[in-house]
Amino acid sequence: MDANQPKTGVVFDLDGTLLNTLQDLADSVNATLRQYGHAPRDLKEIKSFVGGGIKKLMQRVLPEDISPDDFKERFEYFCGHYRRNIKNKTRPYPGVLRALRELKKAGAALAIVSNKFQEGVDALRDHFFSNIIDVAIGNQEGIMPKPAPDSLYLAIHKLGLDANKDRIFYVGDSEIDILTSRAAGIPLIAVSWGFRTESELLALNPEYVAAKPEDIVKIVRED
Repeated sequence: MDANQPKTGVVFDLDGTLLNTLQDLADSVNATLRQYGHAPRDLKEIKSFVGGGIKKLMQRVLPEDISPDDFKERFEYFCGHYRRNIKNKTRPYPGVLRALRELKKAGAALAIVSNKFQEGVDALRDHFFSNIIDVAIGNQEGIMPKPAPDSLYLAIHKLGLDANKDRIFYVGDSEIDILTSRAAGIPLIAVSWGFRTESELLALNPEYVAAKPEDIVKIVRED
């Protein structure tokens, strides 16, 4: 990043990008399934279902023919369980905190954009990234979730970077993130340590691929 250039913004997906949330999600999924007599899902299955928000996750793990009322009951149980256990096993991926601090020190503005419910995004940002991440946007009323670009645009606006869109990077780990970046016209740095494999990501032709968090810093600095 050149000091004479306009300010750079780096917007991150949360689950599978900054934080490994898989085990807490899986524990709440399987607690719900057991509570209502459904067969539990293994970690690999649940990993493949993550990316569209918790409602989409539960739609994928529950039987397709479940009634709307039964789905609502199970979804509410899941939400309550997950809210109570959201930080039990969730941790930043190795190297993430260091990379964020380096970007911040270099003058980048940092944000989170997630399909996770806003309360959960706020709780995780405050617990793990207090004083590092400037803006955190989750799933909220009146904003279309990813892959619509609305939440990404909102984050850019809250960072005060509407005029600097050519200096924005979006960082994510899934096909949802690639579609979001394309809808917004923002280049994607795809990370290979998350919920999708590197080969799955490369098949979608992201602008950049990061094998480790320090690669994000290098890409942003050299662009």
